[in-house]
Amino acid sequence: MARQVTIYDVAREAAVSISTVSNVLNRPDRVRPETRERVLVAADRLGFVPKPAAVSQARRGVGCVGILAPFTSYASYYARLDGVLAELRDSGLETRVVDIESAAAATSPFLAASAIRGHVDGLVVMGERIDETVERRLQERGVPTVVVDATSDLFSVVTTDDFQGGALAAQHLLGLGHRTIGYLTERQESDYESQARRRLDGFARAVERAGDTQVLVTASGPTADQARQAARRLLTAPERPTAIMAHYDELAIGALQAARELSLRVPEDVSVMGFDDGPAALGAGLTTVRQPFVDSGAMAVRVLTAHMAHSAAPRTVTLLDCSLVVRTTTGPPATTATTGPPA
Repeated sequence: MARQVTIYDVAREAAVSISTVSNVLNRPDRVRPETRERVLVAADRLGFVPKPAAVSQARRGVGCVGILAPFTSYASYYARLDGVLAELRDSGLETRVVDIESAAAATSPFLAASAIRGHVDGLVVMGERIDETVERRLQERGVPTVVVDATSDLFSVVTTDDFQGGALAAQHLLGLGHRTIGYLTERQESDYESQARRRLDGFARAVERAGDTQVLVTASGPTADQARQAARRLLTAPERPTAIMAHYDELAIGALQAARELSLRVPEDVSVMGFDDGPAALGAGLTTVRQPFVDSGAMAVRVLTAHMAHSAAPRTVTLLDCSLVVRTTTGPPATTATTGPPA
């Protein structure tokens, strides 16, 4: 009978202390990325399975699924969580909810270690593309995984048609007569085809087809205050846009604040539009593109439980439609709001 690989073996293979291996498995954010990856690679190479995970495998599951999303970075993921929890309510499965890093950042430490820890029977990862190494580790360890609002070549995906949503927003503003449009996108740290890029691509393609229109793209941080500062730069430029489209609603709220500070009327002097249709959009009377948040969370659970029940279930890609919600922050451009910064 082969000897079971222990944490001591992993520590020796990775040339680190036992406490470092323990931190990688249980508190991965405390370990430097390069050290963390060296430990995980060593665990992969040795086929290490922690004792609790080995017991779970022998019992064929722990009856728990993990839900990972950047909840504190984007409030919209709480709406997706509503759909997840409603779908799981009568399943008999426990739910472990984990807050991970911003969708603009790299794969979170917790996710990187989750395949080896073995504390869940399946994962729903929302708003973050999984690093290829982590994807491979999850697949090799047999952890059913569904990705929401991000891309994956290995796992099933549930996402909103962001390209279509961007095009919807552009068509709305173009239809109102706007021809110089500002676009607030989120500054992105990692290099992948994110929601932000797909929305901007859809928006830009629709504008390109219309012709005789320019889009002034400005990157912003993720908060309303950072968006306010970015929007001020747009609204005080020599050729001021008559409309601003924001990657999501909180950035649009920042644009509304900037317009108010500059004594610009909304929508007469500048139209403002967002994306998501969360509670903030309703409170601000914001024109926006609505995402089916609850439906996407529920669909992810259906796909995940199908994979958990049948390991050979085929990989699927589910694309959900979005819709335009017109409120009070968009309208035709005033003839006087064409060029020059406000006084």
